Amino acid sequence: MSRLLYIIFLAVYRIGISVVAIWNQKAKAWITGRKNILDKIAIELKTKNPEQPTIWMHCASLGEFEQGRPLLEQIRTMEPTSRIIITFFSPSGYEIRKDYAAADHVFYLPMDGSHNASRFIELINPSLVLWIKYEYWHYYLTELKKRSITTLLISGTFRKGQRFFTSYGSFWKEMLHCFTHIFLQNELSAQLLAEIGITENVTISGDTRFDRVISIAENYIDVPGINEFCKGHQVVVAGSTWEEDEAVFVHYVKANPNKIFIIAPHEIDKENLEDIKKEFPNSLFYSELTNPQLPANPISPAINVLIIDSIGLLARLYKYADVTYVGGGFGDDGLHNILEAAVYGKPVVFGPEIDKNFEASDIIDAGGAICIENAIELEAVFNEIFNNEVELKLKSAAAKEYVYSNAGATKKVMSYLQEQDLLSRKPPSH
Repeated sequence: MSRLLYIIFLAVYRIGISVVAIWNQKAKAWITGRKNILDKIAIELKTKNPEQPTIWMHCASLGEFEQGRPLLEQIRTMEPTSRIIITFFSPSGYEIRKDYAAADHVFYLPMDGSHNASRFIELINPSLVLWIKYEYWHYYLTELKKRSITTLLISGTFRKGQRFFTSYGSFWKEMLHCFTHIFLQNELSAQLLAEIGITENVTISGDTRFDRVISIAENYIDVPGINEFCKGHQVVVAGSTWEEDEAVFVHYVKANPNKIFIIAPHEIDKENLEDIKKEFPNSLFYSELTNPQLPANPISPAINVLIIDSIGLLARLYKYADVTYVGGGFGDDGLHNILEAAVYGKPVVFGPEIDKNFEASDIIDAGGAICIENAIELEAVFNEIFNNEVELKLKSAAAKEYVYSNAGATKKVMSYLQEQDLLSRKPPSH
């Protein structure tokens, strides 16, 4: 029954996204990017060397790519002649990283299905597969197992209530048995897998995201124009915000014209950006700040909000903050990446939907973050931190210490890859 429901889900998903693509640009990119995708891949790989080690990393979206990136870059350094292939399910990952220099090829993952999975794996013929964090596609995983291709789950995380751990979860549990080895973020995930009989080939390695954010912080590059915009002011950077997040701190922003607020919304389509600018009238788009066609000093003293209308800056913007706010905690999808802010030693504030983010609870316990329930709590927390220099320093130090104390997951996975001699292994012959 579960298998039938899965097949129905795939069919409904294809139909649904085709309908949504009529008005939604992201859905349209999803459809367009997959048009004749297998033929395009075949053409791009027609000169491949069948003896060349081929490493395939699959990521759901941009966040998972950043999670796998430290591992991939170490592999590239150690095995520069290997072919590296990256696939994305989401346009938000593919469109931003399609020209990623450390990969030989970047593709959309064809929609799951018996034919697509078999044909895709035949075309790329990987010797090693790195599956980042989650997104379990039945036909791909079972095809990899059938071909005896080493497949590793990297930075996996599990929680109670997922389908694997239900009375009807045998179909999903089968997918977990397709992994050669599972690297987990935490002990709870290992306990949950043990409850369904998965105890072998499991390692608690930690989360490679810690290594990634440390790398960004230690190789920091300034964001043009931000120092000048923030100079002499206390600064709040709000990242990956949704409408619910913006509604929570809009009153605080208007009540504190002497502070600087940098807002980096999760969605930067034109309509959403214009809505945010209306909500925060004393605001400026980042593209306006850096536009060489504008006067050299276009900033009015009344402007205290900078809206980031481009992608790829957020992980560096947090460095300019005194206090940070990370969005997603008031929505169904849950909290976004808090480590990007904490690595700079910045207290992190976020909403209550943190069940999917074990690190949120951990950093609260460590003293580096605060969870709020509403706008009133946000104002109280911000006022307390900004008016208490000792508290600000303590929380800042706790946030940074939490990130650095959890580094090392990449090294653990790399040790396994070397011990098992997986990096230079030739692709299987079929």
